[in-house]
Amino acid sequence: MTWAVVAILVIVLVVTVAFLSNRSKQLRPPDASETDVSAKKMLSTDSSGTSRPTSVRSPIAEPSANELPSSQILAAESCKMRPPPAPNREEIAGLRKGLAASRGGFIARLASLFRGKTEIDPGLVSEVEEILLASDVGVKTTQTILERVRTSMGKKDERDPHAVWAALRGEVLQILSLRVDGLNVSSKPTVVLMVGVNGVGKTTTIGKLATQLMARGSKVMLAAGDTFRAAAVAQLEVWGKRVGAEVVKGKEGSDPGAVAFDATKQAIEKGVDVLLIDTAGRLHTKTPLMDEIRKLRKSVSKALDGAPHETLLILDATTGQNALQQAALFHETLELTGLVLTKLDGTAKGGIVVSICDELKLPVRFIGLGERADDLREFHAGAFVEALFGSPDDVAGAEASEGQAPASQAQP
Repeated sequence: MTWAVVAILVIVLVVTVAFLSNRSKQLRPPDASETDVSAKKMLSTDSSGTSRPTSVRSPIAEPSANELPSSQILAAESCKMRPPPAPNREEIAGLRKGLAASRGGFIARLASLFRGKTEIDPGLVSEVEEILLASDVGVKTTQTILERVRTSMGKKDERDPHAVWAALRGEVLQILSLRVDGLNVSSKPTVVLMVGVNGVGKTTTIGKLATQLMARGSKVMLAAGDTFRAAAVAQLEVWGKRVGAEVVKGKEGSDPGAVAFDATKQAIEKGVDVLLIDTAGRLHTKTPLMDEIRKLRKSVSKALDGAPHETLLILDATTGQNALQQAALFHETLELTGLVLTKLDGTAKGGIVVSICDELKLPVRFIGLGERADDLREFHAGAFVEALFGSPDDVAGAEASEGQAPASQAQP
């Protein structure tokens, strides 16, 4: 019996010693080398030299879904679309080709004022003002640009044509640089309401945009909200079949708000990434029609809280200053998130882009430069200005290579 008690005591002693040994290892303070590593991980130095605490994570471990903010999880799940790369030289060359009419129009006329000169003529500012006004830049924006150019330049620079040209180009870039990203697709589904007057190319723009979104991996649905024209529904169905996107439609003459509501609900149920809603063209000066599209917008928000996430106004760039009026009234009614300018390849008066951005502070999101799907381009202010405002000599060279009329013959 005595030997049994001794054996038990020995076992208890061994277990106790092992436990205490393991516990001491856990509580042992780190040595100097470990402390240095930990300090480096726990502190980061910002640009001012101030050390700030940061979180420490194993370089191998990835954050779990529970550790990510819900908005990031939603974006990761819904945004299958790869972001487009930054414009390169080839794309800028494509933009120059698409903007050939404007480059051979008001840009060529501007360039002719500066080309080959070593000093500024006394009447140059008046001539620049005249060209900008004739090119749909608008009175207010023209005055803003010229005033900023005068303010930003010293007396010495005012005599240098190249410095004035660079300042002019810089002011246009500043006005256009309201936004550089494409569609906001952080929600699933992302609901995009497309609006505009008759004949601006809404349905065609929707088809082109759907083509690009599908090519980037997004699941797209189209809604035929123009229930008053059978041709508009048929055109949207053609685009749907072409790109492989489902089209939700109602009976001819049915309530467009009901179609938009139903399409939004279906987009939620079917896990759609982007829902593009077509609407009937309407005169912006007709109050009942604008009230109707306001009701359609409310129907969408009832189907999905926060929708529509984007409300894009389609504008025909060839309409000039009338496009500015359209944008102002639609924005007042619908709180637009951006603009799409179509037919920009068909006008020598591309200044309307500058005018709208300056006066309404609305970003241009896409521009249309042709009939093909890839001729609808995301708008990047830097690439646009680079393509449009080369140096005076660059404009002259492009004008000659594209077979355009000399600037002296270009029409305002």
